[in-house]
Amino acid sequence: MSKFKSDFLRVLDERGFIHQISDPEGLDARALKGTITGYVGYDATATSIHIGNLITVTLLYWLQETGHKAISLMGGGTSMVGDPSGRTDQRNLLTVEQIQTNIDSIQRVYANILNYGGSNPAIMVNNADWLLKLNYVEFLRDVGRHFSVNRMLSFDSVKLRLDREQSLSFLEFNYMIMQGYDFTELNRRHGTVLQMGGSDQWGNIINGVDLNHRMGGEQLYALTTPLLTKSSGEKMGKSASGAVWLNGDLFSPYDFWQYFRNTEDADVEKWLKIFTRLPLDEIARLVALGGTEINEAKKILATEVTAIVHGRAAADQAAATAAATFETGKLDLSLFTKEVSYGDLAAGMGLQMALSLAGLASSYGDARRNIEAGAVRVNDVIVTDPKAQISVDDLLAEDVIKLSVGKKKHALIKPV
Repeated sequence: MSKFKSDFLRVLDERGFIHQISDPEGLDARALKGTITGYVGYDATATSIHIGNLITVTLLYWLQETGHKAISLMGGGTSMVGDPSGRTDQRNLLTVEQIQTNIDSIQRVYANILNYGGSNPAIMVNNADWLLKLNYVEFLRDVGRHFSVNRMLSFDSVKLRLDREQSLSFLEFNYMIMQGYDFTELNRRHGTVLQMGGSDQWGNIINGVDLNHRMGGEQLYALTTPLLTKSSGEKMGKSASGAVWLNGDLFSPYDFWQYFRNTEDADVEKWLKIFTRLPLDEIARLVALGGTEINEAKKILATEVTAIVHGRAAADQAAATAAATFETGKLDLSLFTKEVSYGDLAAGMGLQMALSLAGLASSYGDARRNIEAGAVRVNDVIVTDPKAQISVDDLLAEDVIKLSVGKKKHALIKPV
């Protein structure tokens, strides 16, 4: 039974989203009294956000779903500096054009998850609209004077770098001030009273709460989610081929489906609550399944999350591909297909290279280890020689070569 009275916080509490809230009773009362506006900020340092960001986008979904106003803030301005949180070195500086390209790409994912139309539309704003227009001296006088360097030095994002005697540039140090100012600016422009984010953003968010108070503004609130970790202790968000991106051109819908299908048994309930929109009683029914039936719950988890991020058609296709590949043993031509030069294949291509090209290995070393361990198959035949090659002689009737690593990772090589 949740301790919260507002629908918004009750849903977040029951589904496992809450790590910290700056004033739980105050925020609950505010959300119960009427509509609140909240936001999550995302820097555009890549062309896609990743699975770790999905939990905070989902916060915005539930904020909107429970009748409140959701704002997705794009860091067009802060991306020019770079968040030092969790970093051991300074980010590469991006041009305005690169940042805009990244924003355009990320927006496509948000449009699948949040509703930017209808009677209660979500809003997307860009902090470049105000940060790039600031007068530096006025900003220092009006905003910078409210920040304590002593306190900023105590934040984990700063202490970690200093304790390791790693450089923290003045540019990065200003990031905290810029992010804190975003909260105040959004309060002025949109009446925003809540900022949400991951647990690593707590210090940055509290900066904004304090700044608004020091500048004579109204009470603001902070809410953060727990760090996403698997029951094994491993941080969620990595696959054999790298980061789990939400854009399909970087991480295919099929691979995304497989990532959640491979969820550890102990994590099924947690991920169903956080990443899907299934009712809690349905989730309880699914996690009560015993033995091998838990695999059916994993398939539902994978399909529901993939539908949210990539659309229902892509999710159903991924599920069908998996069923055809793993359950019937048929060759499914909708598997990820890597096109290679016919000439290169005719001359013989190293299996290690082929596995890397097909995204089945993160490196040649990774490919070699899997081959030597007997985990690699070419056209369903185990290959254990790390010097093995594939060629046009291995082409199946469908004019492709099927590569597999373990039981759940498959791809096709097609000459062109």
